[in-house]
Amino acid sequence: MLAGATTWVTMVYIVAVNPLMLGNAQMDFGAVFVATCLAAAVGSMLMGVLANWPVALAPGMGLNAFFTYSVVIGMDLPWQTALGAVFWSGVLFLILSLTGVRERIVYAMPASIKTGIAIGIGLFLAVIGLGNAEVIVQGDGVLLALGDLKTWSAVLFALGFITTVALFVRGSSLAVIAGILVASVAGWFVDPSFDFPTSVVALPPSLAPTLLELELLVPLEVGFVSVVLALLFVDMFDTSGTLVAVAKQAHLETEDGRFRNLGRAMLADSGATVAGALLGTSTTTSYIESNTGISVGGRTGLTAIVVGLLFLATLFVAPLVGAIPPYATAPALVFVAVLLISSLSEFEAWNNFSESAPLVITAIMMPLSFSIADGIAAGILTYVL
Repeated sequence: MLAGATTWVTMVYIVAVNPLMLGNAQMDFGAVFVATCLAAAVGSMLMGVLANWPVALAPGMGLNAFFTYSVVIGMDLPWQTALGAVFWSGVLFLILSLTGVRERIVYAMPASIKTGIAIGIGLFLAVIGLGNAEVIVQGDGVLLALGDLKTWSAVLFALGFITTVALFVRGSSLAVIAGILVASVAGWFVDPSFDFPTSVVALPPSLAPTLLELELLVPLEVGFVSVVLALLFVDMFDTSGTLVAVAKQAHLETEDGRFRNLGRAMLADSGATVAGALLGTSTTTSYIESNTGISVGGRTGLTAIVVGLLFLATLFVAPLVGAIPPYATAPALVFVAVLLISSLSEFEAWNNFSESAPLVITAIMMPLSFSIADGIAAGILTYVL
């Protein structure tokens, strides 16, 4: 239950970010907020019940940007049509899961690619966390640069991160969530841009503007098939990479390199995408932030079920959630990055460059391209070539 609460705290930012993102596609903010909470609740509880995995789900970052900027704005399509494309990509995903194709794709990945995925996602999370804290910023004439370390966001991130590491070293199961709370409470007192929430509880907005508003038939026309396939393959690689990294962190891998209930986990993931599209949100996927809960002991589906229940409760505490500063969750993301990157110690084929080169390419392409899917694709192509 503590692991579920920890995972929820590190990923609950999506209930504020997703409505803002899809709002750029002219979707109703309040309805998308409710759809995001419900999709996360349904997906997480499906994962807990079907697969018994400590993995939480919610509408995916990156996938919502693809939905808004590439599909709706880039192709000048109504959001209802784009939601229909998400629905059909989820249906195809469901078919691939039921037939075992997705599972075979995961098992076909070499050990070097699987390790590269875990390390790459760790680096990716580190970049996101350091970016949220403004420790790393977009550079002038360079890709990245060191930010102003005298800002409250950088100082409070450091406070939260040191708190997390210090408690973890001493064996505390509260380490991750304590770092978030310390940074949040300190920020409310000293950071003028964040204050104590004026209210905590409020009734959820109406879901009516997005519920079942998707276009089901238009996305099946020839011109839109490419959109459905693009959503399918981006989600497939993104989800596969996340599930592999999380399963390795949770020690769900057996001696023969297989993962317990992987097929059921993928079934839950694809079912959540279908449900999310019906509710009115972009592709729902497994969250790498699940590693924060695993780091404090989450090992079973109870963790995911607790996350789902907390997302249902989130419907009524939106003001409180909105008061958690982005830099307060950054320590958890960077701490999980440390845990994921430590899996490098298990890789024993460094002297075989046909194995180590794809690993490195996979790992560095994820944060630099800001895409898990692109990093996996680059690693697999490198491995084959």
